[in-house]
Amino acid sequence: MSKGSVTLETNEDGLATIEFYHPMSNSLPGKILSQLAETITTAGQDKNVKVILLQSSGNRTFCAGASFEELSSIQNFEEGKKFFMGFANVINAARKCPKLIIGRIQGKAVGGGVGMASAVDYCIATKFASVKLSELALGIGPFVVGPAVERKIGTSAMSTMAINATQWYTADWAKTKGLYAEVFDDAEAMDEHIKTLCIKLANSNPDATKALKKIFWEGTENWDELLDQRAAISGKLILSNYSSEAINAIKNR
Repeated sequence: MSKGSVTLETNEDGLATIEFYHPMSNSLPGKILSQLAETITTAGQDKNVKVILLQSSGNRTFCAGASFEELSSIQNFEEGKKFFMGFANVINAARKCPKLIIGRIQGKAVGGGVGMASAVDYCIATKFASVKLSELALGIGPFVVGPAVERKIGTSAMSTMAINATQWYTADWAKTKGLYAEVFDDAEAMDEHIKTLCIKLANSNPDATKALKKIFWEGTENWDELLDQRAAISGKLILSNYSSEAINAIKNR
């Protein structure tokens, strides 16, 4: 659980690149979640940053979601809620950040990874970036990431993913639902597009992009309280025998 990293690099054009990494398919333990929220907030407050790019390391997996090692170690409600608040804090940091955030999704996204892709303002992917909300199969549900996913793709598509929790949905499907703005055949083409877009945004009127960001997130002002409540639901459910058995079965594969 101590492994992994979050880095922040800002270039002379005002592009801040936030990259996270974990050896277990870029899964998200509490430490990484905390660092992500703090780094997004830091970049948003930096007057030299014009636009933010959120990405993970590696080729075919953007994010495997919650860390199974940490999930299986949760012993009580307080620990459970605290862990799921990590996802809530990342989503709220992205929501409150005054800079536009571009998401680079190079591969599969599961659970919390789908939530992160939904929390950025403009998401670009490769054809390998299929998505899945696997939480129900673990005895919980996408309660914390649900508001962000629903805001992006609508209640119908979100509920489809949440109910069919073992089904992968293709990148093209995600594009038709509005999660991805563009889908490319490979990372090279995706990165070229991202570079061009970020340069344009960095050269845009910062007051205009800030105002746009605020408008994009209208109606979410209650999310500090809402996601706290959702984290409590997950924090309770993760203690069930069903969740314990499901997580251990996956770990032992």
